[in-house]
Amino acid sequence: MPRAVSGTISRRRRKKIIGMAEGFRGSRSRQFQKAKEAVEKALRYAYRDRRVRKRDFRSLWIARINAAVRPYGLTYSKFMHGLKLANIELNRKMLSEMAIHNEENFKSLTETARAKLATAPA
Repeated sequence: MPRAVSGTISRRRRKKIIGMAEGFRGSRSRQFQKAKEAVEKALRYAYRDRRVRKRDFRSLWIARINAAVRPYGLTYSKFMHGLKLANIELNRKMLSEMAIHNEENFKSLTETARAKLATAPA
């Protein structure tokens, strides 16, 4: 009995891969083997970069907080240490949003952090 190579299941599998390669350029979107390689690589990048995105956003929030506390005579690390001494537990995303959209409350946080730093033992 001959071996079936072009059955419906095989075709469905190949069509799925070709569909995932839609928008790729040249043979990477039309030839199954090239499309399969391209899709596998794209999926690896997607998996990795979902984790990298979290790192990128954290560094962005830190840069924003640092830029926002500089006019008040603080650095990022001193500001965060002052907040920790004051038992204020706000995450960096919220602090960044406050620095951009709610400057009055952010200024009060910087004053609180500075006061706690001044009273903390060296």
